[in-house]
Amino acid sequence: MPIHHCGGASQVLYRVPPIHVEPRMCPLDELHARSLDGEDIALARYLGKTLLIVNVASKCGFTPQYRGLEALYRQYRARGLEILGFPCDQFGHQEPGDAAEIRQFCTLNYEVSFPLFAKIEVNGAGTHPLYQWLKREAPGVLGSQAIKWNFTKFLIDAEGKARKRYAPTDTPEAIGREMDTLLPAAA
Repeated sequence: MPIHHCGGASQVLYRVPPIHVEPRMCPLDELHARSLDGEDIALARYLGKTLLIVNVASKCGFTPQYRGLEALYRQYRARGLEILGFPCDQFGHQEPGDAAEIRQFCTLNYEVSFPLFAKIEVNGAGTHPLYQWLKREAPGVLGSQAIKWNFTKFLIDAEGKARKRYAPTDTPEAIGREMDTLLPAAA
């Protein structure tokens, strides 16, 4: 190991071999979330499915994406896609409603049939453990872990690997074009 003298001080310099770290599988078998109806849901029920996980809001400029998300769900559910919606009120207080109001809004306006959960936090000290994992495994632009706005989407493959983070501006229709490569062929 070479020793270099610099300004009278000795430093030991060495090369550290690169470390390859496999992405950690989604810990669904360890996590729970509360449904809009107040039921504690073991997220393990979604193991083996391809997941699109979205932080949603009812009073956001991106709220019409509910329509595209529902269309995606109806098109690909039989092939193993699950969309999980997590309301969040951290961005401009654009999800002010309680669980009943959220359910009513989504049902009446967008006929949402994919699972919706109780409001959670996606940033800060109260971040839900699922979002802690998502942000670590699929960072945003320039490696940022923070969720920037409503309707940020995460794609998890059937093996539990975080495949991609989509920005709020990425539409469900655009994401749908990638689904055929991830999901098994229709029966």
